[in-house]
Amino acid sequence: MKLATFNINGIKARIEALQAWLADAAPDVVCLQEIKSMDEAFPREVFEGLGYRVETHGQKSFNGVAILSKLPLSDVRRGLPGDPGDEQARWIEAVVDAGRPVRVCGLYLPNGNPAPGPKYDYKLAWMARMEARVRELLAAEETFVCLGDYNVIPQPVDAAKPEAWVTDALFLPESRAAFRRMAHLGLTDAVRVRDPSAGVYTFWDYQAGAWERNNGIRIDHVLCSPQAADRLEEAGVDKAVRGGDKPSDHVPVWVRLAA
Repeated sequence: MKLATFNINGIKARIEALQAWLADAAPDVVCLQEIKSMDEAFPREVFEGLGYRVETHGQKSFNGVAILSKLPLSDVRRGLPGDPGDEQARWIEAVVDAGRPVRVCGLYLPNGNPAPGPKYDYKLAWMARMEARVRELLAAEETFVCLGDYNVIPQPVDAAKPEAWVTDALFLPESRAAFRRMAHLGLTDAVRVRDPSAGVYTFWDYQAGAWERNNGIRIDHVLCSPQAADRLEEAGVDKAVRGGDKPSDHVPVWVRLAA
């Protein structure tokens, strides 16, 4: 089973690039972020025509997450538990009903800038809620993966120029510590396990020639539960997608689990 995450930075702007990548990479399940679309406006027919079931949790002009799956889905849940007043569309999860079921949690973690400030407070509170949800899933001994745009640079090796990020919410000590706390519950950073080297990035800004200079950062992650990690066969980053026509500033990250 091939699972992937892709922050597409607008479904309308990126629909052709997304279709091309789906045809080439052939993932079984994809978690999308920043669809920037209400549920009723999402072009589901396009992806249903490619053989995908479509579940969305949309928001007008901002945020928005979705799951595309070639396999049956059940127990679809929208919104991260812990704050009934949170109206931002940043979390969707579902059980992929393959031979051995896998719960897929797709997330678009808040950016948090400027920091300090209310946006950073929201980011840290959101991460605490995510940690609580991860603890619930671990206690239930479910096989699950949490994949998406975490907006966290975990280590200096995950940035071409870490010194440029020291005051940014993506790299502040509190953000990195919150990420580590979740990982240390027993989750596996799939890409890092497969490739611990420097130069593995998932995001290049549109500004200042970041792509051409390979001035990237790694902020899109796949964290696997112990049961999912036991089935991990491969993990990778589809870097070449960033050089395509009308690209997102992110690229897909994927894992392959044994059936």
